[in-house]
Amino acid sequence: MELVDRLLKGDKRAAARLISSVENEDERAAEVLRELYKYTGNTHIIGITGPPGVGKSSLVDRLTRAFRKKGKKVGIVAIDPTSRFTGGAILGDRIRMTELATDEGVFMRSMGTRGHHGGIAKATTEATMVLDAMGMDLVIVETVGAGQSQSEIWECVHTSILVEMPGMGDEIQALKAGILEIGDIFVVNKGDLAGVDQLVKELENVAEYKAMEQKWKPPVHVTIATEDKGTDEVVSSIEDHLGYLKESGEYQKREEERTRGEFTRIVQALLLKKAFAGEKSEKFDQLLKEIIEKKTDPFTAAEKLLEE
Repeated sequence: MELVDRLLKGDKRAAARLISSVENEDERAAEVLRELYKYTGNTHIIGITGPPGVGKSSLVDRLTRAFRKKGKKVGIVAIDPTSRFTGGAILGDRIRMTELATDEGVFMRSMGTRGHHGGIAKATTEATMVLDAMGMDLVIVETVGAGQSQSEIWECVHTSILVEMPGMGDEIQALKAGILEIGDIFVVNKGDLAGVDQLVKELENVAEYKAMEQKWKPPVHVTIATEDKGTDEVVSSIEDHLGYLKESGEYQKREEERTRGEFTRIVQALLLKKAFAGEKSEKFDQLLKEIIEKKTDPFTAAEKLLEE
């Protein structure tokens, strides 16, 4: 298959074309992905998440530059929110990282969420699969501004980095039961703002708690990404975490979790597609009308639709 051959040779245009096809749910993309799958599993996938405005894009930019100095090829999947009204997305990440776009060793793709929840886009895992097969040493996935429930990124990556900033008040308390639990590395960005010490202390307390449950204790780093301060230490922790994963056997466990999540999402997507295909679309509308008119309930209707 020509497109597969081009991708395996690192053709960026082929990668962009395939990812667009996946986003548009082109059936031909599935055939290419089937062929590519056996060439995946060699890339360190890193997730960067955190609330809006903490400087995730600036950190991704600096980390990418640092890894490029080490001779690593880096793929970036930057997720931007899609408007629920127009369907469009403001792809701010690509605007902020324009200099990286000209680097032959970097492939950057901005993706709109298109209504998908969890801080990532619907086609995120497929995009990382394409970049993996393409030969990228690392793939960085940057989520949209994440809240407590937006922790789906953990199912898609090997190393999860949570970025925070001073001045967020009690929000860190609200996040403790959510995305704080998935962080392998904590980063306090905009470290020149007041309140850094208190935030670092709170994150270190979380790290101590996590260390009681696992051998890896999440390091806490202070950065000023716009000035490239502290990013080298984050790079070192990323490399250390990958070493820990492989030495402890945790890497295989995370791969299994990623595969389980990926397989589950594919099954869900196929079920939804079949539920709305052809005559079933009319059946869906009919059942929806019956639910609205209280002639049936949504649970019974859903079971009936799937049975058919």
